[in-house]
Amino acid sequence: MTILELPESLETTTLNSHHSRAASTVRRRSSDVAVLESDSNSLEAVNDSDSDVNNTNEMGNLRGGVVESALEEPSELGTEGLRNGKEENEQVRTGESNQEMEVSASAKFAHRPSAPAHRRIKESPLSSDAIFKQSHAGLFNLCIVVLVAVNSRLIIENLMKYGWLINSGFWFSSTSLKDWPLLMCCLSLPIFPLAAFFVEKLVLLKYISECVAVFLHILITTAAILYPVLVILRCDSAVLSGVTLMLFACIVWLKLVSYVHASHDMRALAKSLDKGETLSGYWNSDDSYGASFQSLAYFMVAPTLCYQPSYPRTASIRKGWVVRQLIKLIIFTGFMGFIVEQYINPIVRNSQHPLKGNLLYAIERVLKLSVPNLYVWLCMFYCFFHLWLNILAELLCFGDREFYKDWWNAKTVEEYWRMWNMPVHKWMVRHIYFPCLRNGMPRGGAILIAFLVSAIFHELCIAVPCHIFKFWAFIGIMFQVPLVILTNYLQDKFQNSMVGNMIFWCFFSILGQPMCLLLYYHDLMNRKASAK
Repeated sequence: MTILELPESLETTTLNSHHSRAASTVRRRSSDVAVLESDSNSLEAVNDSDSDVNNTNEMGNLRGGVVESALEEPSELGTEGLRNGKEENEQVRTGESNQEMEVSASAKFAHRPSAPAHRRIKESPLSSDAIFKQSHAGLFNLCIVVLVAVNSRLIIENLMKYGWLINSGFWFSSTSLKDWPLLMCCLSLPIFPLAAFFVEKLVLLKYISECVAVFLHILITTAAILYPVLVILRCDSAVLSGVTLMLFACIVWLKLVSYVHASHDMRALAKSLDKGETLSGYWNSDDSYGASFQSLAYFMVAPTLCYQPSYPRTASIRKGWVVRQLIKLIIFTGFMGFIVEQYINPIVRNSQHPLKGNLLYAIERVLKLSVPNLYVWLCMFYCFFHLWLNILAELLCFGDREFYKDWWNAKTVEEYWRMWNMPVHKWMVRHIYFPCLRNGMPRGGAILIAFLVSAIFHELCIAVPCHIFKFWAFIGIMFQVPLVILTNYLQDKFQNSMVGNMIFWCFFSILGQPMCLLLYYHDLMNRKASAK
């Protein structure tokens, strides 16, 4: 160690008595702390005391070396300063020797078998007072390993018992060629956004009034949803093809409503401004509002349901990242198909109508179906909301990629619906919830209308492709309203996030979805049997 490593460098050869006294005081206090730590930590004090001894020896040697070097240099203050320096040096060495003796004594007794091993009150790591203060990363890893091992065994057992049940008909069959009207309907859906754009142009040029524009937009949006419904009902198409077309039609309808509503609001807002004011910052655009075909075309393919003239954009496209996400999408889609064909289809075929057969048997079928159905639902969420929407956003340089939040931690059912599908949630808040509040409707009524709109579209996407209008999906979504009230009440009463989260997982994933699947399957089979 050198002189420069001291807390204060010596610039002169004279020793300051005040500095040496302060240093000896600090060393005495540190020795007391070392003694207390050695008494309170038993075996751990051995290493601490040894390190304290070494540090003390080093500091003593260092201080002694400094003193000796200072004494060896010629002093300008005479023999009186040298005599005082020697006395202070002797005091420092005496204090260091006492400290070494105390530390050695404490280290000596810390080794003894009679040294106390229990000195403080401590809780077990898994006790109720300490369980949430611990890290459970190892147990989480164990759960993942056990989950993979158990499911791997079940897959192998299923393959050994039933064989390979997947056939090419799940992906493509000769009957799929009969679905060409649905394909043509899907390809013709862009006609409706184009018609809405022309209406907006006419309004901007003042060829038609606002009332006429509203009437024309109502006709266009209504036709955009009724046209696919009529095509599906007239054609005996596959359920999967019908669901795909209805999803596209619902997306187009939601985008059209957002485009029309936002355009009307921006025109009204622009008229209300005084001259000289602009909305460039409000619209996140440098240009004033105008019916731009380019902005509409980008909006119709962008992964969002809320229209605005411009969006946050990224600088470039990461081609390697897109390829990796596409590979993941293919893998998880194949895994989803494997679960459907290998597990869900056999369970559903060997079941009875849940409302007409034995109650215990129906409960057993629902619980048996819940696990593979949950896997398919989670894979669907990951494939669509994470992989596909991020791939689309990357290809379009779309910047805002908050397509979902941590809905799996939802404390209430209401929180779940706010977090799991952010594009639809933002659309509901922007075009349903806040307009209802601005028109004087209470918050509960606005939430009820939002759930009503969601229930109608869920029913359309399932009932129309199945050609069954039993309103099971509608009832299932509207049943979320009392669950929202119940989970909000429990959250306010118990202040425990686990209660509402467990109710959500139980009713929504374990019971609700398998029950709806069985209901629609048996109604569909009954319809086909009666048709024959």
